[in-house]
Amino acid sequence: MLPYSNPTPGATLIGRIWLPGQGPALVRVDGDQVVDITCADYPTAQALFDAPDCVAVARALPGRVVTDLATLAQASLNAGADDLRLLAPADLQAIKASGVTFADSMVERVIEEQAAGDPDRAEAIREKVTRIIGDSLSGIEPGSADAERVKAVLKSEGLWSQYLEVGIGPDAEVFTKCQPMAAVGFGAEVGLHPISSWNNPEPEIVLVINGGGVIVGATLGNDVNLRDVEGRSALLLGKAKDNNASCALGPFVRLFDGDYSLDRVRAAELSLTVSGDDGFVLEGASSMAKISRDPASIVAQTVGSHHQYPDGFLLFLGTLFAPVQDRDAPGQGFTHHLGDDVRIREAALGELRNSVNLSTRCPPWTFGTAALMRNLAQRGLLT
Repeated sequence: MLPYSNPTPGATLIGRIWLPGQGPALVRVDGDQVVDITCADYPTAQALFDAPDCVAVARALPGRVVTDLATLAQASLNAGADDLRLLAPADLQAIKASGVTFADSMVERVIEEQAAGDPDRAEAIREKVTRIIGDSLSGIEPGSADAERVKAVLKSEGLWSQYLEVGIGPDAEVFTKCQPMAAVGFGAEVGLHPISSWNNPEPEIVLVINGGGVIVGATLGNDVNLRDVEGRSALLLGKAKDNNASCALGPFVRLFDGDYSLDRVRAAELSLTVSGDDGFVLEGASSMAKISRDPASIVAQTVGSHHQYPDGFLLFLGTLFAPVQDRDAPGQGFTHHLGDDVRIREAALGELRNSVNLSTRCPPWTFGTAALMRNLAQRGLLT
């Protein structure tokens, strides 16, 4: 799987790396070679994705070979601040996320809310909710007449929730996952806020949308989530979702071309493996075929005449994965341990791998947009 090797040699793969002594560089994958294509016309991923035909531009840009995929991947797993490593394949773009887009994971959000973030209460509530809801949410179209009928039933049972409102109601949940430049890439540590004791990874496909609102490609993402914090109140979503190193992207963006399109995203099958130092292994999956809202419709609710993103944005599409496998005690389900190795895979997009730490122990985020602009100017890459 990428980035150790390239299983899709015809794909147009674009990423970002840190060059020691220089700074961020825009790269293309040619076979198993990583080629620096940074130039004054295209110094950032944002500039490239905004090109009228970004696939043709990306393929035609001259460059120099920096390293191979296997070497880069290994370097990224042990990288220091000025070492060669993969970065998140986004820079100036906003990082947005859509939530509660799968019926199965939507039920888990309801359980979190009913349990008020207490994992000890989750199992009993899960049994009650499942007994009442059953398969009534399977295949339901958000905002439809069927969804309104289900809504009435759930209200009568005292189970209506703000999560069900965005899950089967007409309006999608779209929130800011992190600021531009704050996401981490393959090999980096992902961070948990130290107040959390019930949390999990969220393996997702992430769409890349340019400044004109056009979907130009996709990558993988880990929308790290604090279940106890969000479960206490949905108004704590920012605290649950946006912390140092709590957003991982990569390894590369695969641009849409004749061989890869939004239809491939709609049919994607993601897998997840979490391996702990305690010998615990969690395996899960997320099938995009089961998403309740079409990806294009979520994008349309995010950008349009009501809201513009002139630098483009990346959009997490949500996940089917909601782990209930017990780890520490019966009935408490899954939560991360520090040092967990998290691997998210998808055949067309490769593998995103990260290790888990506290946000307070992950390298602090210091290289923001202003630092990027200064760096590019010093290298003569701004015109």
